[in-house]
Amino acid sequence: MDNNISLIDELRVHIQELEDKLAALRVSRRVLMNLLDNVEKEKREQLLLLENQNEKLQKNNCHYAQMIMHQNLRIAKLEEKIKLFSNLT
Repeated sequence: MDNNISLIDELRVHIQELEDKLAALRVSRRVLMNLLDNVEKEKREQLLLLENQNEKLQKNNCHYAQMIMHQNLRIAKLEEKIKLFSNLT
């Protein structure tokens, strides 16, 4: 009879230990899921920021290329005028 009571007490202690471990695992899982959510959110924010920067750089690059083309056209016209004036004299 004492063996049965002792065995029951040991099993209850073991069950309590397992329930405590299960509770700790649930907390750990929640913490890990929150961390994962935060990492995913930061990743989305960083990606959005990089996409916006890329778009801005592409617009600036296009604007700069148009300015260069305009300046090259002006230079070509001025060179043509110089050539015409040098032929007249």
